[in-house]
Amino acid sequence: MRVFLLLLVLVLLQLVDLSHGQTKSQENNTGFQCSARGSYPCQAYAFYRAQSAEFLDLASIGDLFQVSRLMISKPSNISSGSVSSPLTPNQPLFIPLTCSCNSINSTFGSISYANISYTIKPNDTFFLVSTIKFENLTTYPSVEVVNPKLIVTNLQIGDNAIFPIFCKCPDNNTTVSNTRANYMISYVVQPSDNLSSIASRFGSQEKAIASVNSNKFNVYDTIFVPVTRLPVLSQPNTSAGAAPSPTPTSTGSSDNRTGTVRGLAIGLGIAGLLLILVSGLWIYRESLLKDRMWAARDEEEQRQKQGRLFLGDGKGGGKQKMDVKLMANVSDCLDKYRVFGIEELIEATDGFSDSCLIQGSVYKGTIDGEIYAIKKMKWNAYEELKILQKVNHGNLVKLEGFCIDSEEGNCYLVYEYVENGSLYTWLHEEDGKHEKLNWKTRVRIGIDIANGLQYIHEHTRPRVVHKDIKSSNILLDSNMRAKIANFGLAKSGMNAITMHIVGTQGYIAPEYLADGVVSTKMDVFSFGVVLLELISGREAIDEEGNLLWMSAVKTFEEVSSDQEKAKRLREWMDKTMLRDTVSMDSLLGVLGIAIACLHKEPSKRPSIVDVVYALCKSDDAGFETSEEGIGSPRVTAR
Repeated sequence: MRVFLLLLVLVLLQLVDLSHGQTKSQENNTGFQCSARGSYPCQAYAFYRAQSAEFLDLASIGDLFQVSRLMISKPSNISSGSVSSPLTPNQPLFIPLTCSCNSINSTFGSISYANISYTIKPNDTFFLVSTIKFENLTTYPSVEVVNPKLIVTNLQIGDNAIFPIFCKCPDNNTTVSNTRANYMISYVVQPSDNLSSIASRFGSQEKAIASVNSNKFNVYDTIFVPVTRLPVLSQPNTSAGAAPSPTPTSTGSSDNRTGTVRGLAIGLGIAGLLLILVSGLWIYRESLLKDRMWAARDEEEQRQKQGRLFLGDGKGGGKQKMDVKLMANVSDCLDKYRVFGIEELIEATDGFSDSCLIQGSVYKGTIDGEIYAIKKMKWNAYEELKILQKVNHGNLVKLEGFCIDSEEGNCYLVYEYVENGSLYTWLHEEDGKHEKLNWKTRVRIGIDIANGLQYIHEHTRPRVVHKDIKSSNILLDSNMRAKIANFGLAKSGMNAITMHIVGTQGYIAPEYLADGVVSTKMDVFSFGVVLLELISGREAIDEEGNLLWMSAVKTFEEVSSDQEKAKRLREWMDKTMLRDTVSMDSLLGVLGIAIACLHKEPSKRPSIVDVVYALCKSDDAGFETSEEGIGSPRVTAR
């Protein structure tokens, strides 16, 4: 009995120490200083363990870090056939990050981190999200620093916050075994870790890790591990386990067997009791931690202040009771879009089941015989609704209606269903369902995307910047015509400066990543990356973290000879297009447009009007590139 009580005391002390250690680590870290003149921005990775019950699949972790499942599975050594499978508790993952040096203010200077946008949910606090969901890859003081407009003791459901995931870029002096490091891995120190075990885990050196982190090594701190290449993570075997070995026949006496059974029963009973007590202590510790870090908030009272919205039969009828602020937000939309009832959407999607999931948080549903794409999100859709009211074009996905469920704090946008899915699927996923696109279809898709961008850039006032043009946000209809989707990050107005850097790695314009400059030219840059995907069949960022646009610029930018450029293009292009007759002049023309769109100086990129014109002529002429963008058409022999 004394041993049992002693064991309980030790467990309790360990839990208290764990709580104290995490709190102390959080309190002492507001971020890591950096210099934008260094090697920023760069590709980095975070080591993440699938632990929390809500993050035991790649989709939810991808949504948390704003990356796709494939972007996690490839560096994490998870086969493409397992990306939809549940993860095992404590399964190791590499999360790709775009690490940048962000200017904060005169007090904090510049801090090195990856911008991750997060929508506040019920019971969230900066401390709990940073420690539980992001597993100490950031700290609540750092979150406060980069979100000065949010009141930490009065966070509202639906608030958007930036969670700065700590990262670092290697410079020329960062070496491992006298070889320049290519990546830095953000790693949270665990109680059982030491410098040797961390170096061994990632194939680095103790000296290199100590040098990068100034010999600081505290439990639950984020440290940076320099590596020349990502190590191969050992993943659990998901195949059926081997059958257990037969139990050997006992040769002992009946008394021995009885004694063994009794001893085993007593041991299991004690173990079970201990497990129950430890679980209770852990829950008690979590409760104390919440109370100590933040003043108690009455969630029900907040909801009453926000008000409730009750919708009728989904066809505009029925009594509506709305909070005044909520009514003001959507009142402009009520006469333009169909207002769906939440019960309609639940029935249409079979309770938002996985069988109806298209990707992310978008579901396929059938209402009154019509098929729709239903986007589920927290109540932060007003900006998207406001922009979608202003646009109506054949190359933009059409919004059909919306639904607000304030009971759960959700908003649903109901779009037209685009039959053939995303361009990303057709270019990059080998599922046997999609045949490879021919060059004529790819050029037509490029023209469609450019036409959609021309509409939002030139025919809306103020101009709309999409901010997230990428192949997964381009949908193809039954005639393989392209439509731009997902205006969740779009912004009305341009030439603004923002600290809220959002987007997708591999597509983000350099000036936006470095300085937060929002303009239509950032969409032109992203469109240039999509053109490269159409030409090469490669992804915007590969499993080694190499950016497609950088590869293209290095391969083609300084080549003056058309013959040499054509030779390199044959090696670089998607080989599946060689089965058809492809005009090299057309390929060179589209490549020239793409390279022009990728100019580091936004003012030297072509306007989207020039791009549309150039693409429409690309079947008959090549286009030269210069520092001024797209040159005059140049007719060449085939």
